[in-house]
Amino acid sequence: MHSSWTERRADSYERLAFLGDSVLSLAITTHLYPRLEADRFGAGRLTKIRAQAVSGRSCMEVAERIGMPARLRAAAPEATGQNADALVRTERVLASVIEAVIGACYLAFGYEETAAAVVAAFAPEIEQALEHPVDFKSALQERLARRGELVAYTVTEEDGPPHDRIFTVEASVAGVEVGRGQGRSKKDAEQEAARVALEAMGE
Repeated sequence: MHSSWTERRADSYERLAFLGDSVLSLAITTHLYPRLEADRFGAGRLTKIRAQAVSGRSCMEVAERIGMPARLRAAAPEATGQNADALVRTERVLASVIEAVIGACYLAFGYEETAAAVVAAFAPEIEQALEHPVDFKSALQERLARRGELVAYTVTEEDGPPHDRIFTVEASVAGVEVGRGQGRSKKDAEQEAARVALEAMGE
């Protein structure tokens, strides 16, 4: 249940999402670590690959692939109406729901079985992160450097409880906004802002 659909916040999926976030991260890390040789994949590179594989966008893609929006909409109270339709399409909600499902599976089936299911469910996102690693911030910086310009990132909003924080970041050049993004970490939000800026530039 989304927190806005229940009288008690404790009845929502937020605590399960908090648990599932850790299980997801550990499962993907444990899968990647022996697969990628140490000479080519240091800690920094591993961190970037994992971040891309478990990003909010990746979680949303997994949620959509397994039909989570329809299930979540079916669970919404009748009175929520269009509010529910909007919520079940948002990256933040779908990412949190996937994490909550992972947390629930961990409690029900234990780590080993849950980790195997997580790696299977996120397989396309893992391969995408390995084959096409994305660093929008570096790409934007290189693009702007050719013009002699610099980009600055500013956190404009912080929403949600401490364990499920959503950051909004503005990317600006010479004081003019060129992109805005959200993420569950400042780094993720910066990457999304850079992606939006590059898209606006036709990249």
